[in-house]
Amino acid sequence: MDTGHIRLASGTGRWVLLTTVLGSGIATLDGTVVNVALPALGRDLHAGMSGLQWTVNAYTLTMASLILLGGSLGDRLGRRKIFVVGVAWFALASALCGLAPNITVLVLARALQGVGGALLIPGSLAIIQASFVPDDRPRAVGAWSGLGGVAAAVGPLLGGWLVETAGWRWVFLLNLPLAAVVVGVAARHVPETRDAGPHGRFDVLGTVLAAPALAGLTYGLILAGDGLLPLAAGLVLAACFVVVETRRSPDALVPVGVFASRVFTAVNIVTLVMYAAMGLVFFLLVVQLQVSAGFSPIAAGSAMLPVTILMLLLSARAGELARRVGPRLPMTIGILLCAAGLLLMSRIGPGSSYLADVVPAAVVFGLGLSAAVAPLTATVLATAQERYAGVASGVNNALARTGGLLAVAAVPPLVGLTGEAYDSPVAFTRGFHTSMLVSAAMMAVAAAVTFVTIRTNVLTATPPPASRSHCSVDGPPLERRPPTASRG
Repeated sequence: MDTGHIRLASGTGRWVLLTTVLGSGIATLDGTVVNVALPALGRDLHAGMSGLQWTVNAYTLTMASLILLGGSLGDRLGRRKIFVVGVAWFALASALCGLAPNITVLVLARALQGVGGALLIPGSLAIIQASFVPDDRPRAVGAWSGLGGVAAAVGPLLGGWLVETAGWRWVFLLNLPLAAVVVGVAARHVPETRDAGPHGRFDVLGTVLAAPALAGLTYGLILAGDGLLPLAAGLVLAACFVVVETRRSPDALVPVGVFASRVFTAVNIVTLVMYAAMGLVFFLLVVQLQVSAGFSPIAAGSAMLPVTILMLLLSARAGELARRVGPRLPMTIGILLCAAGLLLMSRIGPGSSYLADVVPAAVVFGLGLSAAVAPLTATVLATAQERYAGVASGVNNALARTGGLLAVAAVPPLVGLTGEAYDSPVAFTRGFHTSMLVSAAMMAVAAAVTFVTIRTNVLTATPPPASRSHCSVDGPPLERRPPTASRG
């Protein structure tokens, strides 16, 4: 399969970038656009706080559980093919969400949406990795990160507008025409790529263990003190998953070799912690602005507009800067800025002003994300073998979703956000303030891990000879990387 030959400036290159951004943007958009609709759909469907948590977490749960399988399927069967299947699946599940008569059906439909997201998200980044020439990958991934960040940030604004003008169901139904565009463009303009190396059997057991392990952990954390049994079951299944994956390598869903690079492992730990903090922000902020500060849905959704603008303007530049100076400083400084933004958000409550309280926090947070996200993504891909492009993307995405999933499940009950808390401004404000402090602390930990573990500029490393052999237990030698640039 002829890969890595497309220039970003070419017509085909622009179509590839547009398709992958739109495809992953649909899933990313849905991960945030729904949050602003939570109070409205909660009242309409008579759901409590746990129902709102499951509306978010059912989607994240299946995505995190199956995203590794999605990356592996793309590497084996064709990245474009699995990407298109994921987009179509996502659209059908979105229609079911929009027609849901009660909270139970909505949660089940959201779980089906997550399956589609697990197929399309790793495929979008793997298509970029496999299609573009090495020198163009930093800008391509930077643009993908920036525009994907725009989708995440513009989601609440769009959701607020839809809730006010058309109703919360259109938050889901909007996906149908967008998905149709993506499928049409992908079929016509995106070349097919796959891993040409030999394949073993699919890791069915690993896949079967991952979903119930995360479900048990999530359910146990949402129930807090009453969820010890499902929590214990989730931990046991998670331990079984690790044992199975270790013994099945290299046929495992997560091959041991993909973690041979210490930097790859460290950056994925950073991803887990950083996205846990981000998950809390996107879940709670737009609800806090409506419940406690009295913002309308569209005003609450506009809170992340500064983040949208900053990521659009700066993410690609951050990717290029990381290629020149290394990812360590951009990531560390960016994550610390995110922590500062979260500390500013902790002041938001009754009587807060958009200009005086929301905008400064969003600007600082947006600067941090703009500086950190593209270098983080680039480092993940640069420190994994190119044949594992889909797996590496899947691992990183799975950990990002898992971080948000577990944080949204665990933190709200611990800070008192249970039952009908979203109907009590005083109770919700108290829990929100504590949650933002917890999130800021997690960002500080992520920044410290970044600074300590990333010592060299892995984005300009020279790849080792292709013929060099290695032991799969000890892991591969230095991962294959482009000689002059990487994904930025």
